[in-house]
Amino acid sequence: MIDLQDILAQTDAFLQELPPAPPALVLPAGAALAGWIDHTALKAETTAQQVMKLCQEARQHNFATVCVNPGYVPLAAGVLRGSGVGVCSVISFPLGAHLPSFKAVEAGMAIEAGATEIDMVVNIGALKADALELVYEDVKAVVDASHAHDVHVKVILEMCYLDQRQKIAGCLISKAAGADFVKTSTGFGPSGATVEDVALMRRVVGPHVGVKAAGGIRTLADALAMIRAGANRLGASAGISILQEAAQ
Repeated sequence: MIDLQDILAQTDAFLQELPPAPPALVLPAGAALAGWIDHTALKAETTAQQVMKLCQEARQHNFATVCVNPGYVPLAAGVLRGSGVGVCSVISFPLGAHLPSFKAVEAGMAIEAGATEIDMVVNIGALKADALELVYEDVKAVVDASHAHDVHVKVILEMCYLDQRQKIAGCLISKAAGADFVKTSTGFGPSGATVEDVALMRRVVGPHVGVKAAGGIRTLADALAMIRAGANRLGASAGISILQEAAQ
């Protein structure tokens, strides 16, 4: 069980003074940047043909994963079999308002279909309402279902909807629940990743939990700014053009 008083105390302490930033990450150069990127296609109108193209691009450039909606996981897993490129599936996307038990089942089904990473959307309304025990149960249900299969979980906090206190609490709860990453955004909110949010997340979760920046990362400058701020994974639909810039 989560110690809510400890989470609240840590949140208050971090509001007063954040921990020092961990050592800066070494920036990837050229084609190596691909290994930091989840090559993404999550729009409602995405077709099977577009997913196949996404996977072929991922094989060619050695992206970390392709990130697709659950219905396309079997297709992506088949196309990418043996490539070394992972398949990331999103859970309760993009609203995060499903029951924890439903999210756990959805994650388990995505894993059975071939997902190797899970990006779940937190219960945003619960986090904004300070229903921290529900937020913990929400994340823990997906973490437990995924870690049973050695699959990593990234928790999407949708930072654009949160104030500073809620951002810190969301990071702390995700860490306490055993999440492997915290993630800035779905890309479907009013704004996406910001350097300030990435830097905050990294300082709150420390060096041993991942930080994924996603939403609005369209250029090499955007990508490198997020990495300098502390991100060690990027979600982008513009991965090809970013790599083209990096090659130059």
